[in-house]
Amino acid sequence: MVSSTVELLRQELPVQQDSLLLNGDVKTGLVLVDIVNGFCTVGAGNLAPKQPDRLISTMVEESARLARTFCDSKWPVFAFLDTHHPDIPEPPFPPHCLAGTDEARLVPELQWLENEANVTLRCKDCIDGFLGSIEKDGSNLFVDWIRNNQIKVILVIGICTDICVLDFVSSALSARNRGLLAPLEDVIVYSQACATYDLPVHVARASKDAFAHPQELMHHIGLYMAKGRGAKIVSEVSVSALQ
Repeated sequence: MVSSTVELLRQELPVQQDSLLLNGDVKTGLVLVDIVNGFCTVGAGNLAPKQPDRLISTMVEESARLARTFCDSKWPVFAFLDTHHPDIPEPPFPPHCLAGTDEARLVPELQWLENEANVTLRCKDCIDGFLGSIEKDGSNLFVDWIRNNQIKVILVIGICTDICVLDFVSSALSARNRGLLAPLEDVIVYSQACATYDLPVHVARASKDAFAHPQELMHHIGLYMAKGRGAKIVSEVSVSALQ
């Protein structure tokens, strides 16, 4: 039933996806959204998958591949890490990714990024990473990263497609449109390196206050909404031979 619904949705709300070739000609930055244990590692917390998840595993693998490519090429990387203070809840979600715990750390496949000179890490305590980059003095770490690196394109990957990825992409596009992110021109979402969680309808119905969230359907909706905001969606990212 779910697969037929997803196929119908794809027909009624198609998302055109292109391919992207990275060759270093256009200054491109990689943005990783919340690829942390608390969302990706089986059994790691309240919002982590309960069992191995193919889409999340694929997202992690592709993210690690791209991160290695960017670091080997010394291209700029910005990684958001969902991180919360235990006394400050984030309704409607249960406690998750608490500061100082393994939940708030990058997945093992990406923890090496912590020691890379071209990587900027940002712990965020809200869904939208753009808002989560605002400092107490009103400055914005992500805006500064764009300007300091003179980035024209950002390639966005991570989890969840329809929540943190979508909110960040929407804010980044709005900021670009208002001239707050010069010289940024394009926001690209790589669908194969994004994923969301799965809470089937029948499970939600059996749980008090649970909100159904079919994984493939909501992943598609997240991509569709990002496209509608002005993002470009790609299903393939390749790298030309670097000089």
